[in-house]
Amino acid sequence: MMSGKILIVDDQYGIRILLNEIFQKEGYRTYQAANGVQALSIVEKDRPDLVILDMKIPGMDGLEILRRVKKHDETIQVIIMTAYGELDMIHEAMKLGAITHFAKPFDIDEIRAAVRKELPLNTPSS
Repeated sequence: MMSGKILIVDDQYGIRILLNEIFQKEGYRTYQAANGVQALSIVEKDRPDLVILDMKIPGMDGLEILRRVKKHDETIQVIIMTAYGELDMIHEAMKLGAITHFAKPFDIDEIRAAVRKELPLNTPSS
């Protein structure tokens, strides 16, 4: 059975905690990373199905993380978040294989809907 594993990559602690809590409640297994190095190590070790990736991360930026995630495993879906109207970065990320993007501050319900669409949970009704 698919458990649905989500990796949340954001250097802002509050956003990681918020998304983590929401998706755990939904029934997903969640992982968190504050930077590119942590993110890639989780990708290698735990193979998440979906990555929610902030584009503006100190050190290795979102595009570089996205490139490496896709190089490691093409099938991992990536949703990007950006706080800035950086269209170039969004276009580049889409070319690299991101499935959709959200501007911060994002609407929780929209992100939840996008994740459900990409990663439906096969939860047996109890």
